[in-house]
Amino acid sequence: MSADIAKETADLWNTLTGAELIQAIGDGRFPQISDINDHIGQVIVAAEPGRVEISWTPAEKLCNPGGTVHGGYIAMILDNAVCLAGASTGEVFMPMLTLNLNVDYLRSVQAGVAYTVVGTCVHPGRTRMFSTAVITGPDGRPAAQASASVLPNRAFAR
Repeated sequence: MSADIAKETADLWNTLTGAELIQAIGDGRFPQISDINDHIGQVIVAAEPGRVEISWTPAEKLCNPGGTVHGGYIAMILDNAVCLAGASTGEVFMPMLTLNLNVDYLRSVQAGVAYTVVGTCVHPGRTRMFSTAVITGPDGRPAAQASASVLPNRAFAR
C-alpha cells in the first residue's frame, strides 16, 4: 500500500461516522475489514445510522450435504448484519462483539440466489446495543431472521 493510500485510509478511519465508513466499504473507497465478506459472498449495499443493507449470494461451497446453505453460514451473515447495524450508529466506526445471537430459520436458503439482508439497530446504547436482521429472498419472503445483543469492541477505541 502506498503512503498516500495509507494516509487516505487512516483519514477515513479517523473522520467518518460508523455509517459513513460502512458505506465507504460498500463503495470500495475503504478496504474490507476481513476476507470473510468475499468468502461468503457478502456485499454492502447501503448504510445509514441504525440500518445496513447487504446483498448476499451464497456459493455452493456454503452448502450442506442436503444441497442447501448451511445454517452456520446463515447465522454468520445475520451476525454480520446485526453487528454492522450497531456499528452504523457510532460517531466513528467501531467493530462490534456479539453477546448473543438468536436465529429463526424460516425456509431454506439456496446457493446462487441473491438475497437481501437488512440489519437494524433497535437500541443503540452506549455499552450494549440490540439489533435485528432479516434475510429476504427475491420473492420478498423472509428466509431467516435474528436478534442479537452486541457491544463495541473497545480495542478499536480512538
